Amino acid sequence: MRGTVIHAPGDVRFEERAEPKILQPTDAIIRLSATCVCGSDLWTYRGINEVKQPIPMGHEYCGIVEEVGSAVTSVKRGQFVIGSFFASDNTCPHCQAGYQSSCQHREPVVGAQAPRVRVPLADGTLVATPEVPPDALIPSLLAVSDVFGTGWFAADAANVKPGTTVVVVGDGAVGLLAVLSAKQMGAERIIAMSRHASRQKLAREFGATDIVTERGAEGIAHIKELTRGLGAHSVLECVGTQESMQQAIGATRPGGFVSYVGVPHDVKLDGQSLFYTHVHLHGGPAPVRRFLPDLIELVWSRKADPGKVFDLTLPLAQVAEGYRAMDERRAIKALLRP
Repeated sequence: MRGTVIHAPGDVRFEERAEPKILQPTDAIIRLSATCVCGSDLWTYRGINEVKQPIPMGHEYCGIVEEVGSAVTSVKRGQFVIGSFFASDNTCPHCQAGYQSSCQHREPVVGAQAPRVRVPLADGTLVATPEVPPDALIPSLLAVSDVFGTGWFAADAANVKPGTTVVVVGDGAVGLLAVLSAKQMGAERIIAMSRHASRQKLAREFGATDIVTERGAEGIAHIKELTRGLGAHSVLECVGTQESMQQAIGATRPGGFVSYVGVPHDVKLDGQSLFYTHVHLHGGPAPVRRFLPDLIELVWSRKADPGKVFDLTLPLAQVAEGYRAMDERRAIKALLRP
């Protein structure tokens, strides 16, 4: 089998890899219908995450169950399934509280930019669709496995409620789907922070009512102006940088909520200044498994179309171009078809 491996910053290859096998009785092997490049993959591609040895890439996946271990009971061969980037047993206390990405037995799902992938803890990780979906629905179902689930967690963690004002910091796929999630949750006003025309257009299509192009202090000032000097009820930080976090906290009204779902890199908070904001902070790796059944239903019933974030579709063998296009911001998100 050939799959995606990164050897060094900027060096992505589609090369021979070992076929995934059942290693534990709780495993499943999935034949992928689609996979994609994640914005978080770019931290490694750009060398911000160190590459010490060749790394199989990919953690977003959906497809047909080909094989299951002897202990797997909730899914069976031939079903179309979706899972999260962290495998979870879905039974431990953390899972039962809704934080499956902090499962006591969690395992990362790796190597999904390939025709097949091994998914550990299949019973607690995978959710089957009502039947094998039509091809047109697959991009949106793939989005559920990470970016839509992460955008939804951003809105949930920031306490988005009907009638509230929401700011979304970041116009990547997660940020855009955080806009969609806030709209689905009934936010009255959704301010998307974006400098890119194509992303602004999609943000508005997903429900953004305002666009703010400024960053830093100017961006905060513009949001305060739009909210009569108060700031937003909820701010969704979907980037993971020092600037984006400071911008998120500064745009939030006292008593408001900031969620952070962008993987942090060199983010430091000043406890004294934070103390006087009266801002709630909640974030982390999205517990996508908590939301999978509801998000699958939203897509299945055509009430949401998160697959629109995929603006580039490539054969899996051209995965390196998908990385380049996203790195150069020529694409929001690259869909890969085996």
